[in-house]
Amino acid sequence: MNLSQAIKQKAIELGFDLVGMTDASPIETEQAHILTEWLESGYAGQMEYMNKNLSKRLNPTELMKNAQSVIVVGLNFSLPQKEPKPVHQEEPTGKVATYAQYEDYHPFIKERLFKLADFINTIAGGDLKFKVCVDSAPVAERALAVRAGLGFIGKNHMLIHPKRGCQMFLGEIITRLGLPPDEQIVADCADCKKCIEVCPTGALRPDGQFDAGRCINYLTIEHKGPIPPELAQKIGDRLFGCEECIRVCPYQRKAPPCMNSEFKFYSDRAEFSLRKILDMSPESFHAEFADSVIKRLGLDGLKRNARICLSNMAGRY
Repeated sequence: MNLSQAIKQKAIELGFDLVGMTDASPIETEQAHILTEWLESGYAGQMEYMNKNLSKRLNPTELMKNAQSVIVVGLNFSLPQKEPKPVHQEEPTGKVATYAQYEDYHPFIKERLFKLADFINTIAGGDLKFKVCVDSAPVAERALAVRAGLGFIGKNHMLIHPKRGCQMFLGEIITRLGLPPDEQIVADCADCKKCIEVCPTGALRPDGQFDAGRCINYLTIEHKGPIPPELAQKIGDRLFGCEECIRVCPYQRKAPPCMNSEFKFYSDRAEFSLRKILDMSPESFHAEFADSVIKRLGLDGLKRNARICLSNMAGRY
C-alpha cells in the first residue's frame, strides 16, 4: 500500500465518506473568474468577508508557503434514517435544515482532520507542517473538491457526487507533502433544471448565476437585520435554512443515508415550537443549542425568523 492509499484508508476509518487529493496550485482561471464575477455582481449579499483575502482563497500556497498538496474530505449528512415526522396540531412550528439537525460539524471534522494529519506524520516521517481548514480559512473548497475528484458543481451551485448526492460537509488539509492528484469526476446536471424551477425566491437564476441575497438559506442564517417583506413572505415556515434545491436533485434522491454513528444526529431538531423560540432567554438558547450550528445565528436572529414564520402562518393556528 502506497502513501496515498494509506491516507485514504485512514480517512475512511476516521469516518469520512469521501477523500481525494489535488495539488496546491492556484484555482483554475475559469473558476477564479466565476468567483470574482459573482462578487463584483453583488450577489454575495451581506457576506463582505468573501471579498477579504481573495488571493488566499484562490491560492492555497498563500495559506501555507511552499504547500504542495491539498487533501479534501467529505462527510455525508443525508438523513441517517427515515422517521415519521412529528405532527404538531396545537402549536406552530418552524422547520430546520438537515445539516443543523446534527451536532456542529466544525469541531467534529476538525478533530478528525488533525488525527489524519498526525497519522500522516507518523507514516511519512519527519515533522511535516499542515493547515487544517473547516470553514476557518479563506479556501475555495468546492473548487478544490472538484479538482480532488469528489464531485462536480451542479446547477444548485453545490458540490454533487454522482453516487452520494449533494449533502456533504467538506474539510481540507493543506500540506507541503507531495501527493499524486486524483482524477476529476466527469459528470454534470445535463438538461435537469429541477433546482432552478423549485427555488422559492429565484435565487437560482435562469442565467446560471446564484443570487445569495435572495436565498432563504442565506436570509435565515447569514443576513443581519430585517428581511425585506417580499422575501420574508417566501420563507414560509422555514426557521433555519432551506433545502428545496437539494430535495429535488435526482442525485440526492439516490444518495445513501449518513452511516457515521459518531456524528450525533438529533431527530427532535427537525422543527421547533415558534412560541418556545420567542420565549427563550439567552441562557436557555445557549443551553439548547450549545452543540449546534444554530448557535452561530444568535437568539435575536432566531427570534426574527420565528416571527416571520408565525406571520406567514397566520390563520392556520
